[in-house]
Amino acid sequence: MNKMFRSAAVKCTTVLFLLALAFTPALAKPQWQLVTLKNGLQVIVIENRSVPLVTVEMAVKNGAWTEPPEYNGLSHLFEHMFFKSNEKSKAEGYHDQAGELGMLSNAQTQYEVVNYYTTTIRTGTREALRLLNDAIRYPLFDETEFKQEIEVVIDELNRHASNPFYYLINGVESKLWYKYYSRKNPGGSPQTVSKATTAMMREIQKRFYIPNNSAIVVAGDVSAPEIFKLAEEIFGDWPRGEDPFIKNPIPRHPALTKDEAVIVNQAVNAITLNIGYHGPSTDLDPQATYAADVFSFILRQPDSKFARALIDTGLTTGAAVGYLTQRNVGPITITAQTAPDKFRDAVKAINDQIMQFDAPDYFSNEELESAKSLLDVNEIYGREKPSEYAHTVSFWWASSGLDYYASYTEKLRQVTRADIQAYIRKYIKNRPRIYGVMLSVEDQKKVGLTEKDLLTRPDAVQPLKLPETPITSTAQPALPPETKAPVAAQPGTPKPQPASGNGPLKNSKKPVSN
Repeated sequence: MNKMFRSAAVKCTTVLFLLALAFTPALAKPQWQLVTLKNGLQVIVIENRSVPLVTVEMAVKNGAWTEPPEYNGLSHLFEHMFFKSNEKSKAEGYHDQAGELGMLSNAQTQYEVVNYYTTTIRTGTREALRLLNDAIRYPLFDETEFKQEIEVVIDELNRHASNPFYYLINGVESKLWYKYYSRKNPGGSPQTVSKATTAMMREIQKRFYIPNNSAIVVAGDVSAPEIFKLAEEIFGDWPRGEDPFIKNPIPRHPALTKDEAVIVNQAVNAITLNIGYHGPSTDLDPQATYAADVFSFILRQPDSKFARALIDTGLTTGAAVGYLTQRNVGPITITAQTAPDKFRDAVKAINDQIMQFDAPDYFSNEELESAKSLLDVNEIYGREKPSEYAHTVSFWWASSGLDYYASYTEKLRQVTRADIQAYIRKYIKNRPRIYGVMLSVEDQKKVGLTEKDLLTRPDAVQPLKLPETPITSTAQPALPPETKAPVAAQPGTPKPQPASGNGPLKNSKKPVSN
C-alpha cells in the first residue's frame, strides 16, 4: 500500500470511527417486518421512503449447495430461464413486460440462495409482484429457448475461465471441498450444463420452487400492511410442497485431514497467494461466526499488526483475511500479492503472523472495540440503498435464518478476546489448509517453488473432527430466547410484528452468477 493510499485509508478509518462513536452504544435496529403465509411463503417488508422506488425480490433456498455433480450449474441455468416465456406471458401475449414497463430486473445464483429481483416505481409494485409470480410458478421451459440459454450460460462460464484468478480459486476450492465440490461451485460445470434437459429443470422447480422454501422481500417506498395483503392475494394459492431438505438432505462438507498445495501457472506479473481453511457453520457454531467476522475486520484495517507486518514492510502489495458466513461450512481465506524477489520472505511472514494470531497482544482493546463499532456503522450504511439491502436480507434468510441476522450486531458487540482466540485455535492455528499460489512459469523457475515449500509450516497439523450431520432443515439455528425475532404474524392478523434484527456487512456476500 503506498503512502498516499494508506493516508487516505487511515483518514477514512478515522471518520468511520468518529461516526461509530456517535452511534455508540446504539445498535443497528431491525428494519424489516415479516409475515408467513399459510402456504409457508415468508413475506419480508423493508419500509424506506427516501426515494419513490421499490425493489421486489424472490429468494429461494437453491444454488450450489443443493447440487450433486450431475446437477452442477443447473440452478444457474434455471435462473437464466426465469427471464424466458412462461404460461402466463404466452396466454396474455407479452414477452418482456417488465422491460416494457421500465422495470430493472436481474438475478443471482449464489452458494445457498438464488434471488430474482426487480426495481420499479411505487405504482409498479403490484405489477412487479404479479410478473414475479408468473415467472416463478408457470415456467414453460420452451425447448428452443432452453437450448439457446444453455449456450448463453456456457459462454458465461467460458468468460470466467478467461480470468487467471479463476484457475487459482478453482484449484484451491476443488481441494478445500474435496468430497462435494459441486456443492460449492455456483457457476457450474460447462459439461453438466451442456447435458441439461427440461425434465431436470422441472425437477428443480418441483423440489425447490415451492412457497415453503421461498421468501418475498419488498424494500422501498411501500406500506407493509399493503404488501402483506398483495402477497396473500397473488401468492396465497401457491400450493405448499414437500420439504426439500428432509427428502434430500444436504451432506455436510467433511473436514480437511491434511495440508495440500496448489501451484497454478498463468501469464501474470505478480504472485498471488490464496490459503483456505474450513470455518464455522451458522447452524453448528454460530458463536464462532461472530468472532470470525470481528477478527477478520480487525486484520483488514490499515493499522492492524497484520497489515503493518505484510504491507508496510513492502513484502506484499495487499493482504487480507476473510470469512464467508455459510450454513454448510464457511471458508476462511488469507490472500496476498507479492513480487518474485519477496515471495519467500512474504510466505514466512504470513506463517509468522498466523502463529501470533492468538497472542494476547495481537490486537489492542481499542482495535477490538473499534471493529465492533465500525461493523455496526457499516450495517447501518448498508441499509441506505433499499435495493441492495433486499439482497442482504435474502442472503441471511437463506444462510443463517433471520433470527441470526436479527441479533447479528448485538452478538458482535458481545465478542471477547477469548472468543476470538477460541475461534483461531479451533479453525486456523494448526489446522489443515489448502495453500494455493499463482505465478508465471518463469517466476516459478526464478523462485524455485515446489509444492513441498508450501507444505512447510511452523506449526504441527492437527486435523479437527467436526460433526458431519447432514442438513435436513433450514430452520433457524438455535439461539437464546431473548435474541429471537418475534413470532411472525399469520395472514389476516392485524399489525404484523417487526423482527428484531440487523446484520452482516463484511465481505460475506458473494453473488456468483447472474
